[in-house]
Parts: sequence; C-alpha cells; structure tokens
Amino acid sequence: MEPESRIHRSPNPSQLSWLTLSRNLLLAYQSFGVVYGDLSTSPLYVYTNTFAGKLQKHLTEEVIFGAFSLIFWTLTLIPLIKYVCTLLSADDNGEGGTFALYSLLCRHAKFSLLPNQQAADEELSSYKYGPPTQPMASSPLKRFLEKHKRLRTALLVVVLFGACMVIGDGVLTPAISVLSAVSGLQVADNNLTKGEIVLLACVILVGLFALQHCGTRKVAFIFAPIVIIWLVSILSIGLYNIVHWNPKIVRALSPHYIIKFFSQTGKDGWISLGGVLLSITGTEAMFADLGHFTALSIRLAFALVIYPCLVVQYMGQAAFLSKNPNSISNSFYDSIPDPVFWPVCVIATLAAIVASQAVITATFSIVKQCHALGCFPRVKVVHTSKHIYGQIYIPEINWILMVLTLAITIGFQDTTFIGNAYGLACMTVMFVTTFLMALVIIFVWQKSVILAACFLLFFGFIEGVYLSAALIKVPQGGWAPLVLSAIFMLIMYIWHYGTRKKYNFDLHNKVSLKWLLGLGPSLGIVRVPGIGLIYSELATGVPAIFSHFVTNLPAFHKVLVFVCVKSVPVPYVSPEERFLIGRACPRPYRMYRCIVRYGYKDIQRDDGDFENKLIQSIAEFIQMEAVGPQFYSSEIPSLDGRMAVMSTRPVQSSLSLIASEQDFLSVDDSIRSSRSLTLQSLRSAYDEDNPQISRRHVRFQLPPNPGMDPAVKEELMDLIQAKEAGVAYIMGHSYVKSRRTSSFLKKLAIDIGYSFLRKNCRGPAVALNIPHISLIEVGMIYYV
Repeated sequence: MEPESRIHRSPNPSQLSWLTLSRNLLLAYQSFGVVYGDLSTSPLYVYTNTFAGKLQKHLTEEVIFGAFSLIFWTLTLIPLIKYVCTLLSADDNGEGGTFALYSLLCRHAKFSLLPNQQAADEELSSYKYGPPTQPMASSPLKRFLEKHKRLRTALLVVVLFGACMVIGDGVLTPAISVLSAVSGLQVADNNLTKGEIVLLACVILVGLFALQHCGTRKVAFIFAPIVIIWLVSILSIGLYNIVHWNPKIVRALSPHYIIKFFSQTGKDGWISLGGVLLSITGTEAMFADLGHFTALSIRLAFALVIYPCLVVQYMGQAAFLSKNPNSISNSFYDSIPDPVFWPVCVIATLAAIVASQAVITATFSIVKQCHALGCFPRVKVVHTSKHIYGQIYIPEINWILMVLTLAITIGFQDTTFIGNAYGLACMTVMFVTTFLMALVIIFVWQKSVILAACFLLFFGFIEGVYLSAALIKVPQGGWAPLVLSAIFMLIMYIWHYGTRKKYNFDLHNKVSLKWLLGLGPSLGIVRVPGIGLIYSELATGVPAIFSHFVTNLPAFHKVLVFVCVKSVPVPYVSPEERFLIGRACPRPYRMYRCIVRYGYKDIQRDDGDFENKLIQSIAEFIQMEAVGPQFYSSEIPSLDGRMAVMSTRPVQSSLSLIASEQDFLSVDDSIRSSRSLTLQSLRSAYDEDNPQISRRHVRFQLPPNPGMDPAVKEELMDLIQAKEAGVAYIMGHSYVKSRRTSSFLKKLAIDIGYSFLRKNCRGPAVALNIPHISLIEVGMIYYV
C-alpha cells in the first residue's frame, strides 16, 4: 500500500516552488528571443543619435559622462520601475498592452463603445478577472466619464492613436535595426558607399518580410540563443572598455552628472534627449508580449540579465568615447576590439533581425485587436503555430509594412533621421500607456485619485520632457510616424464610423416580433426542409434582411437560426462559454438565436465543425429548457434575449445528440432530404476542389431516453431532419450610402472612404469561414 499512498500524497510547498521557479526560468530564457530583441539592440545607435547635431560641440568628458547618467536613470525609472514593478501587475487575464488596459477599463466602468454588448457577457469567467471589487459608491469621475459619450470616444481615439504608433514601430524598427547593424561593414571597409549599405539592408529586409508566412515558430528556437550571445558580447565589450579606457565612468551613476550635463549644454542637451530615449525603445514589448510568458519570467529576465548587460554596455561605450570623441559617428563598432569585430558584427545583424521579427509579429496582433474593436477593415488572419496561441500572420499588412519600411530605409538612408522618427513613435506609446495606467489605478485597482495623479505626474512629466525633445525633431524625420499614424487613424475612423452607422440602421429597422407572431408558425410562407443560418450583427431582434428575403422569395427553411458573431472586451472566451443559445420565437416557430462570442485576441479558426457544434448546442438547449422551464420560458413574446450558455467542447453528456461520421451520399432514405443528386454531386466536387476547407459530415441521432417529453422529441427530430436536409447561410450583401441631405464630409467618408475600404477588404462570408456553395446573399441598400 505504501507506493499507492505516495502517488496520492500532495507535493510539498518546496517542490511546488521549485517547479514554479524552473518553469519561470524556462519562460525567461524564451522571452529573450521574443521580448528583448529590440531593447537589447539599442546600443547600436543610441550614442550616435544623442550626439548628432549641435551637441557635438560639447564633446567633453563630463558631457559624455552626463549622457551616460541620463541613459542609466532613464533605464532605471521607465523600464525597471514603471514597467517591471508596476505595469506588469495590470494584466488582463495574463495579457498586456494598451488594449489590455482599455479592456480592463471597459469592464470596470461603462467606457465600451462596442454596440451589441449584453448583460450575459459580464458572466464570462475572464470578464471577472482582476482584484475583487468591493461594492462601492460610483465616483463622480466615473459617472462623469460614463455620462459623456464624447469622452468615451476620446478615450478610444487615444487607445487607437497608441495602436497606430505601434504600427509605426513595425515600420521603423526593422529599418533602424537592420541599417544600424549592417553599417558596421562600412567601419571595416571604407570602400563601401552608403548606397551599397542601404542596398544590403533592403535585401535583408525583403528576405525578412518574405519569410513571415512561415511564422516565428519554425525559427523561434534559434532566437533566444542569438539574443543571449549578443547580450554576453555587449556585456564583455562593455567591461573591457570600462577597464581599458576609463574606469572613472562608474562615478557617472550619480544623478549629479545629469545636472552638470544640462548646465554645460543647455538647450542642445534638451534636444539631445530625443537620442537618449532610444535607449528604452522596445520597452513596451515587455508589457505587450506578456500573454506568451508570465510577469515573473519577464521580471527575472530584465532585472537579472537585460538591465545589467545594457548598463555595462552603455557605460563601456561612454568610457571609450571619453577618450575617443571623434568616433561618435560609429561609437559601437569603433569600441569593439579588433580580434572580435567580425563575430560581433554578424551577431549584431542577426540580433537586429530578431528584434525586427518580434515587432512585426506584435504589429499583426495589434491590427487583429483593432479589427475586434470594429476599428479596422477585415483582413486575412493566418494562424502560424499549432503550439503557440496568438502567433499570427496577416499577408496584406505584411506587404504594406515591407513597402513602407523599404521607403523609410531608401528615403532617409541615415539612422539619425530614422532614430528621430522611431523615438517619437515609442515615446508616444509610453505616454498613452501611462495615461491609461492612471485610469486603471482609479477604476480597476480602486486606489485613490491622489495615487493615480502622482503616478501620472511623475512618469508623465519624465515622458513629456522626452516627448517634447522628440517633437522638436519633427522636421528631421520625426514627421514619419505622425504621417503614418494619421493615415492609419483615418482608415480606422472611417471604418469604425461606417460600421456604427450600418449597425444603427439595422437596429432601427428590426422586424417587429408582434408582426412575426401574427403570421403564425408558418410565417405565412412555405417552410422548406433544411436549416437557415441568418447572419446579423444584432444580438437581439430579427434583422431587416429576413423580411427583405421573404418579401422577394416567400419560402424559408423549416429551422431558422439567427447567428450573431461578436467581440467582447476580454482577451479570450473559453469554448465552454463561446455559444449563447436562445429562442427568437415560441417553440412551434422553430426559430432560434445563437450568439458566438470571441475575445479581442481570439482567432476564428475554420475547423469545419461549426454546423455540428451549433446543432449540438441547440439540442442541449431544447432539452435543458424542458428540464428547467422556470428559467427558460418559451411561450411568451418577451423571451427574445433570454439565453443560455452552451459549451462547444466535444464532451458527450446525457443531453447530447449521438453523432457519427457520415458521407453525404449515404444519407438514410428514411430521413426526407431536399438534396437532389445534382446538388450532392456539386457538393462532392466542391469538397474535392477545396480539401483545405472540407467539413465533417456528421449524422445525428436522438439519445436513448424513454422518458423524453413528446414535444421535445418532436422538436429534436425536426432539428435532425433539417440538418440532414442541408444547411444554408444567409447574409446581407450590403451597399452603404449616405443620405442626400448628408453633409459633404459625411458623403466623403461614407460614399468614397468606407465604400473603398469595403470593396478592397475581405468579405464577411470569407472572414467568417462560410462555405461558398452554401451561401445565399441578400442585397440591401443602407441609407445612413
């Protein structure tokens, strides 16, 4: 009995802590290749950008020491104290980034502008994530923000502006990282011209973007070792330079040298802050990529490895420059000892590629999240890893980024100009994060307004000073992220505006439930065998396309399901909570409603099993309703909106239908089917031509239950027979136009902008993975 008792014995706390620590150490190792590539390659260009311009007139030892002191305290205050100590605690179900902060705010206060939210969404397990909130009186600030829609819109605009700047990072990071890395070749060979260096950088960039479709999973295992070798290299070079050139640099850890720096340089020193802030570019990745790791693993990696390596490297470069001020234009490569120059140059190029890869992947994720908020046109999202959830590839965005990155590289041809643009983009994102974090402290953590104000004033002041220095350099390249952000903001605003107008039209033109009930169970039309899935953005009510369809073609399927696919302000929705099932009309009508909920980081995969999951969920709802009629009243008109959560997990319960794999051609003759032999052969040919989207052909049977209510049994048999007869997908093919009385700007936005975006983005049927052969589109004109 002794061995058996050992199996059931609980592990002691020391074993658990060791397992937790080892897991976090492994995650910390993996984070080097994903999170820290950008931050760790900053030494390539920080001093060069800092001392560009008029600061070159002040190349004294004290000024160089002061520049290092600025870099040291910037690294300490923003990445270490703000991000590692504070921001990593403000996660949303383990997710980070500006959208995570916005999501937390939307759930703890009524800030959300997503149109079709329901009380049932608040029952999601991930919705309640965070510190337990005591029932407290609503603060005047909260009531004020919730009352004014313009303020909530302004909050969304701030979040989207931060997102646009992250997209700008996706353009600028590859350009500055790769160009800085390959510029080392010019140090080794003076015969190389700037044009040849730019050409080589462009070749590497094209290769980098061309390989994006493979996904980071296939090359991820070499990322972390590259960054670790790079960190060991810069640490060793930094130590060598400190000892060899000027050990006195250690004194510059004192903030006293910052005062000396500004007293000697004045306005030129303030302008140079635009170069100093490049030392913290990539810091936002620590928070944005939190979902792939843990807060502890990112803290361990930064505090124990990244921070000391970067401090020593910047200290070593400053020691070298204090004795070799003429090397400022290539400070990093000139400070490398000759015997290790070429190995370090190769590692620098590889590390720059790793840094670029991480930012490009983050850009894909940001675009996906913007789309979930209804603020970006539909694009193709490819899931590149079966093992790591959230690693995606968006072809259209990838090629747009490549073109923009090549344009920046060829247009500027200088890391100083690109650095000015890059610094402005990064600091803007940090400023937005600080602002949102102050709101999280008040509304989510429920701390005092004074504490939030102190946080906002302290970090806002520091970042505001850096931001002001970056804005001074707008004419010298800083305009690039502003132009890029303006373009993407315009796209987002027009799409969001058009989508909201279209939704409001649907909302105000819903079919009256009294009218439906007055028609009787047959709806006054012919009910043909089969299931009709009517897609709409409405979470309640019957959409106008239904009446438009039956008016022009007075026949409809025997079973109708109104399907609404919507986003909720949480990162992920578990499969157990994905479906909300209810009735749209009383039982004899055979009309149901299904709401499919996704989080802003969820991927809508086409597993070919949606129909079968839907049928199972409706069948379980029918039986559950019969068991507990007091919760699911089905005979009163007010039932629309009363729904139940149905799991989509493939777990067999007593309420589940019995499913068996079945070929379409072997349908039992006892089940009357509307499929003609011609249609069956067409479907078979379609499946053969499109094997990647072939769907499971499943046959359902009633579970053996002698005590089943006859009415329930009849309804379940109708559902099974309708499934055997076939499933049709009905969608509105909408044309959105402005009214004749609309203003010029509205006509410009709707008739030109929104119309152009709709015509050039993916159709809703493709985005929802609807099989083309089963699709019926109903033409609708929306005058908004």
